[in-house]
Amino acid sequence: MRNVKAFEVNWKRRREVNMRLIAIAIAAAAAMLAGPAAAQQWPARSVKLIVPYPAGGNVDSAARIIADKLQEKLGQPFIIENKAGAGGMIAGEAFAKSAPDGYTLFVGANGPVLFATEINKRDAYSWKKDFLPISTISMTPLVLEVHPSVQANNFKEFIDLAKREPGKLTMASPGPGTTNHLLSELMQSSLELQWVTAHYRGNAPAINDLLGGQVQFAFDQLTVSLQHIKAGLFRALAVTSPHRLKSLPDVPTFAELGYKDFDGQTFTGLFAPAGTPAPVVDKLHETLVAILKDPGVIDKFEKLGGESTPMTPVEFRAYLEREDAKWIPVVRKANIKAD
Repeated sequence: MRNVKAFEVNWKRRREVNMRLIAIAIAAAAAMLAGPAAAQQWPARSVKLIVPYPAGGNVDSAARIIADKLQEKLGQPFIIENKAGAGGMIAGEAFAKSAPDGYTLFVGANGPVLFATEINKRDAYSWKKDFLPISTISMTPLVLEVHPSVQANNFKEFIDLAKREPGKLTMASPGPGTTNHLLSELMQSSLELQWVTAHYRGNAPAINDLLGGQVQFAFDQLTVSLQHIKAGLFRALAVTSPHRLKSLPDVPTFAELGYKDFDGQTFTGLFAPAGTPAPVVDKLHETLVAILKDPGVIDKFEKLGGESTPMTPVEFRAYLEREDAKWIPVVRKANIKAD
């Protein structure tokens, strides 16, 4: 009888183990099938694109260009939600809390992605753990431009003027911690220059004061300033792009002038929440790259003063790592804080 009972106990145990193994195998198989199924079904409804700035700026414009094309190619609405405030951190925090299902995406730029939490001294999110980079969308260079009253026709003359009269020139900044501001701080530190920084709440009021001569110069997105440069209202001295621009062929790059560190550009990029299924990410990336290679889309970005610049997720993450390593020390050394 003991042998019979022992046999029954062992048999039951083996059956329980086998049932658990079968359950694990079924779960694993389901997980393997879930990825492709998610990609095939996505998007099954509208997708939200969070933009961390008001409507009308270069980031919002980039988001609207790709939203229209994503809707056209994927057959579902891609809806822009402008969520401005705290240098983009309000939008970044909301995005970081989103479900990783591919239905909430983020069109971010340098400030909201890399600098906002550092400048605001709030550990609300981290792009390294909360954001999954899909691809860059566009790169928009900055241009060093001066009011016509400034006695400098090129960058060397500008440096000589700044050294000769430290603290006399005033730079119009669209806000603390913007790429414009950080480039200004880097240049002052690297070249031992000194000028006054006037912070505004955005590009528009900064450029208005530069037009009026209340401030003397700015590092500004070409998107905003090209029309004024073409009209002779500003004098362009150098651009931060890696090559000369079609729209300003006579203006040298900082690299040409021997200043390779002054290559700050404003990127716009597409992100999904960390944990978004790989097949959804792959489908989104493939679609976005096809859009960014479309001649009509390339032309739209060129008219905005930028370049359509697709990257792989790996390339985009590596780019962000380099930008983080370059600019966060500038933020800390200059002790840049939110107003």
